[in-house]
Amino acid sequence: MIEIIPAIDLIDGKCVRLSQGDYAQKTIYNENPLEVAKMFEDAGIRRLHLVDLDGAKAHHIVNHKVLESITIATDLIVDFGGGLKSDEDLRIAFECGASMIIGGSIAVKNPDIFSSWISTYGGEKIILGADVKDEKIAVGGWLETTELDLMPFILNYMQLGISKVICTDISKDGMLQGPAIELYKKMLTEKPDMYLIASGGVSSIRDIEFLHEAGIPAVITGKAIYEGKIMLKELSQFIIHS
Repeated sequence: MIEIIPAIDLIDGKCVRLSQGDYAQKTIYNENPLEVAKMFEDAGIRRLHLVDLDGAKAHHIVNHKVLESITIATDLIVDFGGGLKSDEDLRIAFECGASMIIGGSIAVKNPDIFSSWISTYGGEKIILGADVKDEKIAVGGWLETTELDLMPFILNYMQLGISKVICTDISKDGMLQGPAIELYKKMLTEKPDMYLIASGGVSSIRDIEFLHEAGIPAVITGKAIYEGKIMLKELSQFIIHS
């Protein structure tokens, strides 16, 4: 059963979405992220993907108080990313209740620090963020495409203990034009034991069904929910109730 992970992106403490990572293409959906998180929890959702876009721009954690408010007032399992660059950033994130943190650009720009986090906290608490364009890793809010090939980059960190990978095809993100299913299938063919979290492009419940049918372990969806393309009740078929 594919795991559903709704996303909340934060700017100025508000719930927003960007198109293809462009801060100029910002839509504010709710000024109270905790209200949104509770809505997800009430629908049976257990996981939340929380992204500090202010932190990503500032290169250090900014919206940790929003993280703390959500983890205190809900039982959601929250993964948190955006601008985490130092040991202090991680300390704050975990103290504010994050169950996992996400490292993307830092895994490219400062692999020694990222590797030390895996060693210190364990691979289960660190998610590798692999933003990709034409199967090359992209960083810096997607402004820079590197020469790093996607799978060797991922496999290197899996050898160090990483098990969860969020892969965002940046040509898809926020565009509501469907996810990169063929890319994800190719990745899992090469590394079947990867806990691959698909991100970007989900436009309808059918996209999630396609990902589920393709054997993708998890999916992040944000804009499709906020735009009313996916109703929370439609996700019930993928929610395991215990």
